[in-house]
Amino acid sequence: MPKRLPVRPPAKLQAYRLVNSKFPPIELFDDVADADEFDMLYQLQALTNPRLHNETGRLELIPRDEIPFGIPGCSYATAPFTHVNPSGSRFSDGSYGVLYLADSMETALAEVRHHQELYWSGVVGLNFERFVFRGLSCQFDEAGLLDATTVALTDPIYDPNDYSAARQFGRQLRQDGFAGLRYRSVRKPGQHCWALMTPRHVLSIVQTAHYEMIWNAGITSVSAIGEVSP
Repeated sequence: MPKRLPVRPPAKLQAYRLVNSKFPPIELFDDVADADEFDMLYQLQALTNPRLHNETGRLELIPRDEIPFGIPGCSYATAPFTHVNPSGSRFSDGSYGVLYLADSMETALAEVRHHQELYWSGVVGLNFERFVFRGLSCQFDEAGLLDATTVALTDPIYDPNDYSAARQFGRQLRQDGFAGLRYRSVRKPGQHCWALMTPRHVLSIVQTAHYEMIWNAGITSVSAIGEVSP
């Protein structure tokens, strides 16, 4: 299917994302201007920081020339590709990373709320908890991404629970060298998201606010708890 989809033209777009606040930005990605400087600084810091590998993640999963060094928020753009969820996601089986973005913060909240609720409902004995997320604003170039919003929501890649077709699609997309996909939001009907197979199209990612989700036998509230000054 990937090769049959329309290709998006160049366009600088705004998108949104949430990350759990317990995961801090990876400072090394944000402290350098290019790949050579990164490698040099990494080797130096590795001599005195035994936790560096855990902080930066699996660097072998992403080519250096795909990391957008020098942009605001390089860490936020790169982390999903070096810290890959082994359980996978809609368009990944867990062997490679995907950067998911949403067309609005409301869409991002709906997507994250669903997955958080699904995960925490399986934790025995969890009665009350508060989860805090960083709200991120992202600018990226949509050039060359495929457009799956032309595919009906009834297609198997949009199945709300079974990701097998979507993961097969995502793997083929990646193997064919496409940079990503625009697709329909499953958790916020009428809206759309993006799945980037590489961070190289990202122009900037900055934190804008914090959001909290309250768990009480289910997520009972979602709210903004503070904006971040520019």
